[in-house]
Amino acid sequence: MLRYSSLSPDDLVKACAGSKDPAIWQEFIRRFRPVIATAVIRTANRFGNPSRQTLDDLVQETYLKLCDDDCRLLRSFESRHPDAIFGFLKVVAGNVANDHFKSALAEKRGAVVTEAVADTAALFPVMPSTDASGTMDRRILLRQIDDALAVVASGEGSERNRLIFWLYYRDGLSANAIAGLPAIGLTTKGVESILLRLTRLIKSHMTQGTDSTTCPDSNEGFPRVKSL
Repeated sequence: MLRYSSLSPDDLVKACAGSKDPAIWQEFIRRFRPVIATAVIRTANRFGNPSRQTLDDLVQETYLKLCDDDCRLLRSFESRHPDAIFGFLKVVAGNVANDHFKSALAEKRGAVVTEAVADTAALFPVMPSTDASGTMDRRILLRQIDDALAVVASGEGSERNRLIFWLYYRDGLSANAIAGLPAIGLTTKGVESILLRLTRLIKSHMTQGTDSTTCPDSNEGFPRVKSL
């Protein structure tokens, strides 16, 4: 992923469109997730008080929208100024959220709604957690897991498998959303199978010679980070 971190936003989008490299998609999500998430939240708040699960689903749906038809939206994007991509992603995410809630309202009322998406500007950033102790514990756990992952996820497909693991546990994407990314090339069941295998291998690796109270419960998956 480091080899893509120096790319400008526009160059990253150009390189990402149609790419099968897992690392570039991981960088895309790291770079643009805050923009997409805030657009979803702002649009969703116009329709009431949506659940966190609904917001998560809409963020994932936005990724799938961007990947549809061999990344048609990303390939057709033309930058007119340095920050154009951020406005573009706000509109796409706002459209996805708006369509979702408009459709839900239409079904509830028994009517068909055909209005276009409204304003998606003036978005507010998501504030980070202020719990320093919890943040430090999380970083330590993530480092331990990543060290174990580097050991157990080796060989052919290791980079893709590591991406799948972190997209699920750290970024909060569902197996279905991960399977929809061009870089993955697997069905939802295939993604679920990799997640199950890696989770078991990592638990086994981390518990060898370690007190069980310091590791995740052997009968459960690792705690997923809240994505919004």
